[in-house]
Amino acid sequence: MARAGLGWSLEDLAGRSGVPIDLIAHFENGEALTPRIDPLLRSALEGAGVIFEDEGQSVDGGPGVRLGRAQTDEGKRPEELSSANDD
Repeated sequence: MARAGLGWSLEDLAGRSGVPIDLIAHFENGEALTPRIDPLLRSALEGAGVIFEDEGQSVDGGPGVRLGRAQTDEGKRPEELSSANDD
């Protein structure tokens, strides 16, 4: 769900996590993997804005994932502008 929410392919997640594509495919099919794989996948997904929710944290009360709010760069406010930061 997290990968799909980001619009990432298996290749995208593999490149960002360092986990081989075949292991990601096995994981997504419900197979248990070595304990060191989960933190790599989780870290890559969290770095892209995915939030993992534990039991009781979501509205429906079950574990799941959601996307965080996109951080937007609003630029400089008019009072912050000067010739020194005029890009």
